[in-house]
Amino acid sequence: MIYKNENLSKYSWFNLGGPAKIFFKPDHEEDLINFLKKDAHKEKNIYFLGAGSNTLFRDPGFNGIVIKLGKSFSDIKLLDNSKIEAGAASLDKKISDFALENSISGLEFLSCIPGSIGGGISMNSGCYGYDISKIFFSLKAMNSKGEIKQFNKNDINFFYRGSDFPKDLIILSVILEGTPGEKKSITNKQLKFIKTKKETQPSQIKTCGSTFKNTNNKKAWELIKLSKCSDLTIGGASISKKHNNFFVNNGKATSSDIEKLIEKVKIEVHSKTGISLDLEIKIIGDK
Repeated sequence: MIYKNENLSKYSWFNLGGPAKIFFKPDHEEDLINFLKKDAHKEKNIYFLGAGSNTLFRDPGFNGIVIKLGKSFSDIKLLDNSKIEAGAASLDKKISDFALENSISGLEFLSCIPGSIGGGISMNSGCYGYDISKIFFSLKAMNSKGEIKQFNKNDINFFYRGSDFPKDLIILSVILEGTPGEKKSITNKQLKFIKTKKETQPSQIKTCGSTFKNTNNKKAWELIKLSKCSDLTIGGASISKKHNNFFVNNGKATSSDIEKLIEKVKIEVHSKTGISLDLEIKIIGDK
């Protein structure tokens, strides 16, 4: 489906953002190929949206095309006793649960990642000492001409919260590789991660998870706390009391409020510690 002036606040976990000039949600690969060949070739400004769990859309919106893959891109299937193929729109938590059902270990950490696997590849999502690079095997992607490209594990360089995967390609599906294991131990490991997350991170609020990347020596939340930024607010934007690296829309925030709070924290942290924080979330659109 093609929508004009679609409100992007519906697709961000912050529930913020203006309209997209064009919003396209393909039902299948052929649908995407046709769109790219007929409608998208004239537009240079294209953004590929995953689950919206780490994206802040600015208030004026996005003057271009936003592409979000439809339900048919969220199928998950077993390839063998250690490999899983998942559509790019598959939620990380569902992949983790599928791995558990099929006695595959190594994917337990995905139960705590609030996103889709396609976006997880680009930013090398991770937590608790694990990340996508450790389980990635291969992927299938499409370029702007509608051509299919294959990438194996040696074709992509992963680093902390990032990769060199080309930003102009749309990931269609991913193959992940774990190791055969026992359901009981996999369950225990997954539950341990989930328990830790519930105890240390806020839930049931309008947030996009970790705002800043950790540094080599300090966690971002520690730097924010050390810089006495915990109680900062701008408009309807504030910082979670449970985890200082989670910025919150209290219900009346604008995207501008969140962005101004982010900039204020960056300035304060640098002023007090000499450390420059890098964003983990993505800020999309024109100011």
